Amino acid sequence: MAGCVHSTVDGSIGWITFDHPERHNALSPEMWAGLSEATRQHAADSEVRVVVLRGAGDQAFISGADISTFQVEDGAATSSGLAQGGGRAFQEINEIQKPVIAMIHGHCIGGGLAVALCADLRYASPEATFGIPAARLGVGYDLAGVAALESVVGPAKAKEILFTASRYPAEEALAMGLIDRVCPQAELEAFVRHQAERIAANAPLTVRSVKLISRELRRPSAERNLPAVHQAVADCFESEDFGEGVRAFMEKRSPVFKGR
Repeated sequence: MAGCVHSTVDGSIGWITFDHPERHNALSPEMWAGLSEATRQHAADSEVRVVVLRGAGDQAFISGADISTFQVEDGAATSSGLAQGGGRAFQEINEIQKPVIAMIHGHCIGGGLAVALCADLRYASPEATFGIPAARLGVGYDLAGVAALESVVGPAKAKEILFTASRYPAEEALAMGLIDRVCPQAELEAFVRHQAERIAANAPLTVRSVKLISRELRRPSAERNLPAVHQAVADCFESEDFGEGVRAFMEKRSPVFKGR
């Protein structure tokens, strides 16, 4: 029972669903590969303007990496699937130019939280719980993973999360900035869909430029790709969408953006 990752498109929203409910959607090596493939598909689909990550069922977003796939020999455990497949998946999500939303209910633990941290926005139900149990498993957390966590909650809180391996309820996660909003579980999907549709209705080049600038701002100033930033902003002003936005404003109607 390796689990799988489903990729579907509904209008302008690309959905990625982690489907391994018998293990609370724990990520197997096959699922890491499936996540990479699904992300690439949505990145290449011009009709998709927003990507949403979700877990199957109502018990979990992702409960972490599937520990049952780890191999223990002579007292040492190995998981090439986590090291290789996970690294590729994180890279694919981080590099996609479209906004990514994590819709979180239930367990969001370990590798699940690492996946959620790759999203631009994180919305959760009150029943969601968060944590990184690496210190209880002897798992090494690489520089990129710690950096992603610190960029969201700050160094002190990131160290608390990693040092203590504690579980945090949704309201506490919201207070520390780990998630962006808490919605009743019965309303969560409708809210996420509404937010995704609002984003998708806006000018794709503007949204893309904001995501690019946000990513560059997290780099040291000497390493920022300023030519790419300036070009992304210039592309907005030189686009057909800019003209459409101005005309729609003057005509008091909703704009219809085409991403060009």
